[in-house]
Amino acid sequence: MAGVDGEKKPVLEMVQADGADEGCVTFVLHEEDHTLGNSLRYMVMKSLDVDFCGYSITHPSESKINFRIQTRGGVPAVEPLRRGLNDLTDVCQHVLNTFQKRVSEFRSQQEDAME
Repeated sequence: MAGVDGEKKPVLEMVQADGADEGCVTFVLHEEDHTLGNSLRYMVMKSLDVDFCGYSITHPSESKINFRIQTRGGVPAVEPLRRGLNDLTDVCQHVLNTFQKRVSEFRSQQEDAME
């Protein structure tokens, strides 16, 4: 989305308290809702390096998520986020490929039945 000045708003912001380590970060995802928030939270929580992962929608009229990750063992919070996004992309691609394959099979069965 374009901002007031015609510039694009960042899709992702990283908010870190002064003096906090890299393992405790809040990411702000703009133009997103529970669909991504809950799915990504599930994928990130699968990592053994993650102590806490949660998200909140700031207000129903705003389309942004505050996504918080706390890690253990000195692992930067950006690593489980990146891994979670990649894993979620892989799962979505698998679902899409399976769906398209089944639709093709169904259509070919329908064509065979009409002949």
